[in-house]
Amino acid sequence: MIPGLVQILLWQGVGELISHFFLPVLPGPVLGLIFLLIFLMIKGQVNQSLALVSDAFSQHLGVLFVPAAVGVILFLPQLKAHALAVISALLISVVLTIVTTALVLRFLAKKGADES
Repeated sequence: MIPGLVQILLWQGVGELISHFFLPVLPGPVLGLIFLLIFLMIKGQVNQSLALVSDAFSQHLGVLFVPAAVGVILFLPQLKAHALAVISALLISVVLTIVTTALVLRFLAKKGADES
């Protein structure tokens, strides 16, 4: 389990360095996740220790929502004051996420059909 955790933290560190020196617009953890995805796509498989860590993280994913819920309660007056803007941003982001996911799925399905 430790090697998988080290691998995740290593890619996050690489993302932080790239973000700090070259792409300050993108957060380091996001870049690290993209680099990890590219690495795994090139490698073609996920090693056992990384799979073990990712399974453990996904089992406890609900804990990550606790800080967000606390933030919502803390900033409730501001959210009420800007409710229309917040609701609009949420709706637009959900629609864009669904459209993007559908396009990526269509691309991957077409690519998989061509390889078969």
